[in-house]
Amino acid sequence: MGLAQFSFDNEGITTAVSFAQQAEEVAEDLAQQLLNPDLGFVLFFCSAEYDLPALSKALTRHFGDMPLVGCTTAGEITPEGYGRGCISAIGFDHRNFSIASVLIDEMERFSLYDAQALVDNLISDCRSNAVAPIKDHSFALTLLDGLSSREEVVLAALSAALGSIPHFGGSAGDDNHLTHTHVYYNGQFHNGAAVVVLINTHLDFEVFTTHHLQPSTEKLVVTKVDSDSRRVLEFNAEPAAKEYARLIGRDLDELDMHIFSSHPLAVKISERYYPRAIQQTNPDQSLTFYCAVENGIVLTAMNTTSLLDNVNQLFQGLNQRLGEPLITIGCDCFLRRLEIDSKGGQHAIEEVLQKQHVIGFNTYGEQFNGMHINQTFTGVAIGRPKYGQR
Repeated sequence: MGLAQFSFDNEGITTAVSFAQQAEEVAEDLAQQLLNPDLGFVLFFCSAEYDLPALSKALTRHFGDMPLVGCTTAGEITPEGYGRGCISAIGFDHRNFSIASVLIDEMERFSLYDAQALVDNLISDCRSNAVAPIKDHSFALTLLDGLSSREEVVLAALSAALGSIPHFGGSAGDDNHLTHTHVYYNGQFHNGAAVVVLINTHLDFEVFTTHHLQPSTEKLVVTKVDSDSRRVLEFNAEPAAKEYARLIGRDLDELDMHIFSSHPLAVKISERYYPRAIQQTNPDQSLTFYCAVENGIVLTAMNTTSLLDNVNQLFQGLNQRLGEPLITIGCDCFLRRLEIDSKGGQHAIEEVLQKQHVIGFNTYGEQFNGMHINQTFTGVAIGRPKYGQR
């Protein structure tokens, strides 16, 4: 079996990874590593290369009625660093965490009314085993179908309903195939769906987002767009792909995911830049994006800086405020992973991720307090229990 176990004893978290390829072995691996009398909830991230129906059945056999939530990925972040073709998981102790979750199976019809009812139910469920007051001691995690093109609709409604509860998440991937992405809930993998998880804890935590991009002076104005498909037809009244290629000094036939990761664009909102990642070039020279794009918005060409320095700076601040984290749940854009693969430096980044106990996945988009963003590292850092705290 491809089994490895990493446990933080008596502190409320157990993490696990399996590199096995057969569904039954994977489920057995995870059960051996995670199941204990105080386990209350499991969160996992898995490669889309698995036989997902078989994996669903195997997880149900080994975990029974234990609540499990997860999604498919564009790469995994394991206790050993970056992974591919594997499954990474976190087990939460019910004495330190009260967790409730729900499935949104019709993202296109999700309304503010639906969001309010959903959040009310989640809060009620958490209070049934509350380990701390809901206010100031809870955060929400969303896992969304990364190819649904409905993230903004769901996030806007959820953000309004959540109010002061901080929120982050990631869009499910499928190992860069861009065909089918899935979330896991109640014993099944679903597409066209989302899972919302509310986590209540007495432990200190901080929801964060960061990126390593700096603005240049070059701009592109969206002058023709198909908003429903997130497809930009024209920049500056020219075919979008042609104008983008001109801006970055590349030939049209060179445009691919690696180029997109190295030459990102961003929209400026309230003095902050939010990356808008390109998914692909289309035969008509339009560009499909991972995030919503509207006619008339101005996109700024961004320059990449040191990804390692950015991550180190992030954790330096988190460590000052929280101490060394018990766990960091990370949603890391797959374009950042592509950049690391092309530029090198994976080992140095992995050392940081291991030291900061990061478990998570490479996403097709990230979510932060109602915003759908790209090319970021977004997540939550949870502090260790203080002396006498339980």
